[in-house]
Amino acid sequence: MNKNNITLALAITATMGISSHAAAAGFQLAEYSATGLGRAFAGEAAMADNASAQFRNPAMLTYLKGIQVSAGAIYVDPNIDIEGKHSIFGQANTSDFANSAVIPNFYFSRPLTDKATIGIAFGTHFGMRTDLGTDFKAAMFGNQAEVHTVEINPNLGYKINDHLSVGAGVRYVIGEGHFGAALPNQLGGSNLKYMEGKDNAWGWQVGTAWQINANNRIGISYQSAVKLNLEGHASGKGFDELSKTPKDQYAGSLPIELPASAEIASFHQLNDQWAVHASVNWTDWSAFEKLEANIPDLNGPVDIKQENWKDNYRFAIGTTYQATNKLVLRSGIAYDTSAVDEANRTQTIPETDRTWLSVGAGYAWSENLTLDAGFTYILAKEANMLEQEKNSGALGEALGRFDGQTSGHIWLAGVQASYRF
Repeated sequence: MNKNNITLALAITATMGISSHAAAAGFQLAEYSATGLGRAFAGEAAMADNASAQFRNPAMLTYLKGIQVSAGAIYVDPNIDIEGKHSIFGQANTSDFANSAVIPNFYFSRPLTDKATIGIAFGTHFGMRTDLGTDFKAAMFGNQAEVHTVEINPNLGYKINDHLSVGAGVRYVIGEGHFGAALPNQLGGSNLKYMEGKDNAWGWQVGTAWQINANNRIGISYQSAVKLNLEGHASGKGFDELSKTPKDQYAGSLPIELPASAEIASFHQLNDQWAVHASVNWTDWSAFEKLEANIPDLNGPVDIKQENWKDNYRFAIGTTYQATNKLVLRSGIAYDTSAVDEANRTQTIPETDRTWLSVGAGYAWSENLTLDAGFTYILAKEANMLEQEKNSGALGEALGRFDGQTSGHIWLAGVQASYRF
């Protein structure tokens, strides 16, 4: 593999990895409502506070009364640092390189009959944006990336009997992204690789809820994989050197699979004031084995990089306390496991375990209007990384190696307004 292919591999990999510090594992986002945020999203597939419940389990639509509208936003402020040493250029540090973002959402539900309820959700399950700049001495391994998705999700819930409900929905995902790699300032800071693209694709989700008795409930949900093929263009010196006829832009595409996921959750009403809820989530990150770009002018598919990720699991438990007739308090803790082993972690994929600590509250402003707020602190576990060309020889010597460590934390704050007609 030549130097250009190595640079391309690292650059495209940058689009996938750093997003892990935006919220969940890989480039996944958990933030779909401020209501759930206040309990660390514990027990979501078994809970129905408002119309947002359908985004995690469409069966929970059957628990909603009347026509409901819910809308809100969550502010994500990641603070992620990398410290290390490049074997040629020396100390290489960068701080706060994962960009902040506001993640909006909107949900609507309406009963059709005493058994069937329809709904529609607007939100996102995946997204991130990062910029390491060219000051970072390992910028040749990737220096900018963005993955942005918007999901439109119509759903139907059906109550089979007093104990069992089912639900299903389709997922229309609009996605776009870009990535880049550049020479560090020590070598001129010029663009090596840049690629951007857009695509739309379909997926689906299903769910069920079992009301064991008046105080205990179990919910199970599943979201399918969604396969995007980001079509756009590429540019940069690295592409020019691979092409027989260099040009300003090269048409191309990058397939990216948004992985399947599932959740099993429970809800337990202990007494008039206290409830506890818990969940286990699984995401099929083991499907992310490699990246391959399709650039016809560069002789078709380009084998980008072997990733060899593994499945991710998330464990959460939370509490709900009905303080007064109008005020409800929430709390939760969660542990999100890394989707990559130590041997496969790199500077552009500083994927690591995360611990969530959350608090929140809901206030019934009136009989019909409820306001919710949630706040979360996420601590990312410190993790080592090694970036180098796997094969020995002149290429490895030319690229050098980067030994480093990633660390950081994320603040999340959200608000939600829900109205029942």
